[in-house]
Amino acid sequence: MRRFNIAVLAALTLSTALSAVPAQAYSGPASGASGAPRLGLENCTATACHFDVPPGTYDVKVLLGGDAASATSVTGETRRSLLPETAVPEGERIARSFTVDVRTPEGEPTGPAGTPGLDLALGGGAPALAGIQVTPARHARQIFLVGDSTVCDQPGDPYSGWGQQLPQFLRKGLSVANYADSGESTVTYLSNPQLWATVQPLIRPGDLVLIQLAHNDKTTDEATYRANLEALVAGVRAQQGRPVLVTPIVRRWFNSDGTLNNGTALLVNGLGVDHPAVIRSVAAARGVPLIDLTAKTKALVESLGPEGSKSVYLYNEKRDNTHTSVHGATLYAELVRDELAARELIPRGLVRVG
Repeated sequence: MRRFNIAVLAALTLSTALSAVPAQAYSGPASGASGAPRLGLENCTATACHFDVPPGTYDVKVLLGGDAASATSVTGETRRSLLPETAVPEGERIARSFTVDVRTPEGEPTGPAGTPGLDLALGGGAPALAGIQVTPARHARQIFLVGDSTVCDQPGDPYSGWGQQLPQFLRKGLSVANYADSGESTVTYLSNPQLWATVQPLIRPGDLVLIQLAHNDKTTDEATYRANLEALVAGVRAQQGRPVLVTPIVRRWFNSDGTLNNGTALLVNGLGVDHPAVIRSVAAARGVPLIDLTAKTKALVESLGPEGSKSVYLYNEKRDNTHTSVHGATLYAELVRDELAARELIPRGLVRVG
């Protein structure tokens, strides 16, 4: 695969047109105003693209389509879904744009460094990439995610966190910086220098920080759990960021009557600490927006029933009733997207629907 290694990236204003455009409208890679080459199609094979860029936030514009009808999706870095499958009629081209966070480590903060630069993979039923342009994002907004294995960028199939699926539901101008990490509790997230001490200084004024930590607070007493949530909220506000508390996704643990009304499903720990209830209480007391993902996922899983909900989790593959499949993580990411939009925590123009 051919790679570019450049010192300066040319700034380029990209159109975000969402309607079909003729093939001749795309001129291909060329030099920018400063003479530096644009990062374009010459960095791609039929199934993947690599761009030698430093850590940062980048706008990506893709032109999809070909002589035959096509259907293309885009994932990037550690299996992040960046663009949902997009169908294009034969002979037409459709432009789509998104913004992506490039960092080291590229996935979980305590995981391997990954591959330097920006890596994208083309998927879908019949992928066809007619053009691509990558430029530094000058004024992008950011959503930081603080969480555990149900949120993180999972490194391998069949696992997926909902944070890994969230980027595909956002448009250019808003990126997801997923700093969720497997196995973390509120205690470990605050104490590990690779986690909160790394994330907090990166928060800029106005950035959203979604906090979902509960699954691993199995031995955390209520006073400590509450104090830890309050510390995270205060830390976000100290950076002039906007904290959002998120109650944890349910475990798929049914009662005989088909409900999830039990401590295992609803994240009540061995000390009797009702995690969702404490999160709701802290949100109310501190004036923090709340996404009640426990209630949302409970309603969804109960509606699917014991059999239908198996595909949402990894029951069939691993007998796992806690971690979600790509399908389940996508459903849960949609719930988060809907709540962010409904509460006007992000502009509706930056939300991708359908």
